[in-house]
Amino acid sequence: MPIFLVVLMLLVLAAAGCFGLFAGTRQVRYKRLGFMIIKWTVIAAVVFFAVLLLERVA
Repeated sequence: MPIFLVVLMLLVLAAAGCFGLFAGTRQVRYKRLGFMIIKWTVIAAVVFFAVLLLERVA
């Protein structure tokens, strides 16, 4: 579980870095990449909490 939390934190930091690059360069590819990373971060968080919920039930 701690590894999964570290991966989630790294994804959030990567997205923040992409948005920072977008703010600095105004290149749309960084904004697009940031939104893609956020999408996968949300999906990973949902899976993480689903696993936590299943552990509590079982």
